[in-house]
Amino acid sequence: MRFIDTHAHLDGDEFAADRDDVMQRARLAGCSAILVPAIDLPTSRAIIELCQQHPAFLHAMVGLHPEEVKVGWKDQLDGIHQLLVSHASQLVAIGEVGLDYYWSREYEHEQLEAFEQQVRWSVETRLPLMIHCRKAQNEMVRLLRGYEKELPGGVFHCFTGNEHEALELLQFPRFVLGIGGVLTFKKSHLPQVLASTVPLERIVLETDAPYMAPVPKRGQRNESAYITHVIERLAQAYGVDEDMVADITTNTAQRLFGLKNE
Repeated sequence: MRFIDTHAHLDGDEFAADRDDVMQRARLAGCSAILVPAIDLPTSRAIIELCQQHPAFLHAMVGLHPEEVKVGWKDQLDGIHQLLVSHASQLVAIGEVGLDYYWSREYEHEQLEAFEQQVRWSVETRLPLMIHCRKAQNEMVRLLRGYEKELPGGVFHCFTGNEHEALELLQFPRFVLGIGGVLTFKKSHLPQVLASTVPLERIVLETDAPYMAPVPKRGQRNESAYITHVIERLAQAYGVDEDMVADITTNTAQRLFGLKNE
């Protein structure tokens, strides 16, 4: 079984002591690639450097996370754009970008402006988007519809919504849903929502490591090897075998991010 982790913050301090071991466990579990999103200018730089050290396994994104849209955000965007231009051939996506009004709407308009600028970059570079969205789906959908015909596609990261929200996102034909550990939680409604609404071909796997570890690892530091638990739950929900889940989601990720079949 081979799979791809489309979203792991492997650059984080949480992995500083054993990053190589984490990657080795991922490979042994069947992981053929890990995509690493940025949240700001410093992480964008660090991720490019990290992925250059493991070019066949780690794949870099650059972007400004909505929670990092604060004082000085325009300068950060300028710096990230410079990286985007100078390292375009080494990048697989623009992310992690989007809108987050969960805690506060203090920077609501700034988040919208930053997100739209990065959406334009996606159109210009043909790099897909890795989109983070919390408590802002209406605003996100409204903005994306203005670029729908031009966008190359992307991932709605960490989807945890209901049938209506899933159907609304699926209206963007080149986008897919990122599914991770929440699927395995005891009270999660996701297995029913996905199986009834979302074709398996519209799903990619992700960890959001070190966060959101799946059952039976919940509460621990998440890592790419644990995606096998997500695959198992998806297989149960769709009534197919685990190899089929791995194959379909891997093919989708390879197509979306332009990854070679390794």
